[in-house]
Amino acid sequence: MKGAVIVKTGKPEEAFEFRELPKPEPKEGEVLVEVEAFGLNYADVMARLGLYRDAPPLPALIGYEVVGEIVEVGKGVLDRKIGDRVVAMTRFGGYAEYAVTDARATAVIPANIDAGQATALATQYGTAYFAGEEMVRMHEGDHVLIQAAAGGVGTALVQLAKSKKCVIFGTAGSDKKLEYLLEQGVDYPINYKTHDFYDEVKKVVGERGLDVAFDSVGGDHIKKSLKLLGAGGRVVGYGAARMTDANVFQQLGVVWGFGFHSPISLLMQSKGIIGVNMLRIADYRPLIIKRVLEKVVELTEQGVFNPVVGGEFDFEDIAAAHAFLQSRKSMGKIVVWVRKK
Repeated sequence: MKGAVIVKTGKPEEAFEFRELPKPEPKEGEVLVEVEAFGLNYADVMARLGLYRDAPPLPALIGYEVVGEIVEVGKGVLDRKIGDRVVAMTRFGGYAEYAVTDARATAVIPANIDAGQATALATQYGTAYFAGEEMVRMHEGDHVLIQAAAGGVGTALVQLAKSKKCVIFGTAGSDKKLEYLLEQGVDYPINYKTHDFYDEVKKVVGERGLDVAFDSVGGDHIKKSLKLLGAGGRVVGYGAARMTDANVFQQLGVVWGFGFHSPISLLMQSKGIIGVNMLRIADYRPLIIKRVLEKVVELTEQGVFNPVVGGEFDFEDIAAAHAFLQSRKSMGKIVVWVRKK
């Protein structure tokens, strides 16, 4: 089978090499998926730059999600069968014509869900649902801040918060993205390049504070968001995108910017900081992944979730897809088609 392998860290046009690889065989409890399409996540960019600690050593076949058809099932798999059309989370290995994964990390998708949209359901919508529904609970009238709200996880969080009738603040880096956020239902779109999000949110929430802040940026964004919380508020962090555009010394600054937070201070103020790493959940709580994926598909069928495809690329153009995602010009989900539509 053909796979897009990272052979060196750095620029996308230099990092990838297409190689013929052995087709994986499903072990007990696993399924083999013939890949129709896979999606990109910012963690892919981090892995290509050598900044993602969980990524396999080079040469590395990464990829966290695929959509396709099950063509083989391993021993002991009872609720998936050959011919099922699924969205699947992959513990790497998704950048290929075939991918193997734990059967519990799959969800059957109906024919009316486009494969491109479905690529968003695993990592991005799964992260959003787990962060916004299981790690915290949003309620009507809650004031919610979503960083990078025009991205894949950001879009999913906006749709989830909108379904809960929350007041939504969303940050993005261009006027075009602000228009997109308005279309998605964000009440207060903020251009983080021209305005300090802390000042803009503070003008509205005042002493009341935020109920929830979702952060994929990291660094001092976490510290500022924590200051914006009211009593009972929570910051949910699920990324550190600021690391990708920084040199070594700037990366240290980003780490320092997170701040050092005393449990006593959090206790006295009744505030919380929650970290979300879906790979770790998949490693140790696979039944949570199963539950989350099935719920995400259900909410998509109900119309609560409506994934937005912000860019489509052929498999051979994987480097261009990476460059587009890293440029931060994209909105919604970046899809790479392995088999032509």
